[in-house]
Amino acid sequence: MSRSTRRGQGSATVQDVAREAGVSAMTVSRVVNRGPNVREETRQTVLEAIEKLSYRPNSAARALAVGEATQIGLLHSNPSAAYLSQFLIGALTGARRAGSHLLLEPCDGESDAEQAEATRLFVSVDVRGVVLPPPLSESVAVRDVLDEAGIPWVAIAMGQHVPGTLNVRMDDFGAAQAMARHLVDLGHRDIAVIRGHPDHFASAERERGFFAALAEAGIEPGASSIEQGYFTYRSGIEAAEQILSAPRLPTAIFATNDDMAAAAVGVAHRRGLHVPDDLSIVGFDDTAIATNVWPELTTIRQPIAEMARIAVEMLLTRLGRDDPRDRSIDHVLPFELVVRESSGQAADRR
Repeated sequence: MSRSTRRGQGSATVQDVAREAGVSAMTVSRVVNRGPNVREETRQTVLEAIEKLSYRPNSAARALAVGEATQIGLLHSNPSAAYLSQFLIGALTGARRAGSHLLLEPCDGESDAEQAEATRLFVSVDVRGVVLPPPLSESVAVRDVLDEAGIPWVAIAMGQHVPGTLNVRMDDFGAAQAMARHLVDLGHRDIAVIRGHPDHFASAERERGFFAALAEAGIEPGASSIEQGYFTYRSGIEAAEQILSAPRLPTAIFATNDDMAAAAVGVAHRRGLHVPDDLSIVGFDDTAIATNVWPELTTIRQPIAEMARIAVEMLLTRLGRDDPRDRSIDHVLPFELVVRESSGQAADRR
């Protein structure tokens, strides 16, 4: 018995229908959702394949007519509570303005198999589209499950933009460059770095942008110590302890998010160091913790809530009948360097 025949007993997938009809899964999705830009001949071929395989599309893909509330999902796995909090505010705002429902679901598994299974369970609850903040925006396993189910998705900070997809991001490379230039202008040459979670594309971009600016200033990369962080407060403590236990202290620490920067400030205080007179510490994102520590953090303001709101609106537009499903959008939002009290002139280590 062939795969298509087996699945024809009520469990055929979008991919099965696409193979039977000789079209793409996206075309099948367009037909199911009564979307535009499908030739009548192709539409009939797809409908015949659907009937032959007894394909039963996700009810959300066909039942939510114009005027009814659209249910979209947000699948998340972000270690920073501050980032996630701002992201949820923006996503909820976008959904509320559109009269849509937002369904939240954590995806804590780290393996591809675990993430794929969590996604399958999620799409079974009839979401019409899904928002993927980092690091799930980088998960091919998650995206493949959504594509197979014919569920449109929008990514936040997806590194390699996939043709035909929606992506919202900030210029992390340029923002980190701006932060490095700020520290260099203050006389810093020995700057330690607490890098972000290795599964986040933004981590690599921030580190790359930072060291590009140092190279531009003639500062050798070896002059800076680098410690691994994971965008959590705890990982920031551990990294800062390593940095500040070295025989020679840096004059500044660049932590690639605010949680880790705030943790570094706490470690510095415990060691009797004054920030910024003895040690400048800067962060990234401008989340709530940036102004809840003393001294307040110099940081990069990332429009997290705005990114989430725009992502939701882009997804809802794609779900409408007037938006081609294969149109690529890579929406880049601006950043802002916010200078506060945690950065100052480099201390003299001679």
